[in-house]
Amino acid sequence: MKRILIVKVTSLGDIVETQPVVSDLRRAFPSAKIDWAADAAFADIIRWNPAVDRVLCAPLRKFKKARSWADLKEIAASIGELRAEKYDAVLDIHGVYKSAIIAFLARGRRRYGYKNKDLGELGAAFAYSARFGPRPRTDAWRGMRVSVADALGYTFDETPDFNLHLPPLETPLETPLSLASGAPVAMLFHATSADEKKWPIERWAETGRWLSARGYTIALPWGTQGERKEGEQIAALVPGAVVLPKLSVTECAHCIDASALVVGMDTGLVHLAHALGRPTVMIFTATSREHFGIHAPGRSVSVGDHHAPPDVPAVLAAVESVMPGFDKPAARHAADQAAS
Repeated sequence: MKRILIVKVTSLGDIVETQPVVSDLRRAFPSAKIDWAADAAFADIIRWNPAVDRVLCAPLRKFKKARSWADLKEIAASIGELRAEKYDAVLDIHGVYKSAIIAFLARGRRRYGYKNKDLGELGAAFAYSARFGPRPRTDAWRGMRVSVADALGYTFDETPDFNLHLPPLETPLETPLSLASGAPVAMLFHATSADEKKWPIERWAETGRWLSARGYTIALPWGTQGERKEGEQIAALVPGAVVLPKLSVTECAHCIDASALVVGMDTGLVHLAHALGRPTVMIFTATSREHFGIHAPGRSVSVGDHHAPPDVPAVLAAVESVMPGFDKPAARHAADQAAS
């Protein structure tokens, strides 16, 4: 196996959770070249992994919104770059129509995709000359690793290796957190991509006050003006809480990496916190914890579930299970009991 192409186009959380596949491939095929095709919006995150040799990207999301000629020309140029190499294996571990088109355009000896019942969009099936095995009974993230390993004939270490190395910032990041006098920072990612995934502001405030009483400085990041207003509402109810300025993904990643704790919704940046090894609690309200959750004993835990949002005691039990200095087996048991 000399050259491999991974196709995972979006979104932030999925891109982050696919990184262990790269580590698995690198261990199985140490001398192989590993390329990755993705939407340009997420290309920088993939570049944080030094085991990826080449990132092929196009502004697909941007073109869908703006329909600009410049974006279309960039997409056309990216197709030429995609076809400049011939791959021994093209791995579409996204399984939707747009990823299948990329896999089909790539020059590959074998193009792997999911079986029809496991595809996100059935129309993607046209692109593949080989199929992964039946989707295993496991979470989505381990399932990707199992599918690729079975198809290419190797085994993998169960502990995922994300291998993300943050690039240095061009200019020092100055936020109000620099005034925290060394207090540990807890980042609360209250923002979500959909209203149904939100957790009530009152519950965020109660969680923030609990953490503040234990010496944490509460930091509230945001992406839109609406999220900023919600952050300000939470901050008004939590002593010493700070609403952060608008941050790029790279800047936010550095803030996460410097934090002592991350609590947030099922969103990409909370998956990133888990991948960077921070103590992390992920809250589920509208999606499946079993399928999309995070888990690393004593460090990362998911709480709540599809149409079963957790109450504050469940979240605080989960927080205690990942905080240093607590009786973690007892706290994890409390978190599990509260979440069930």
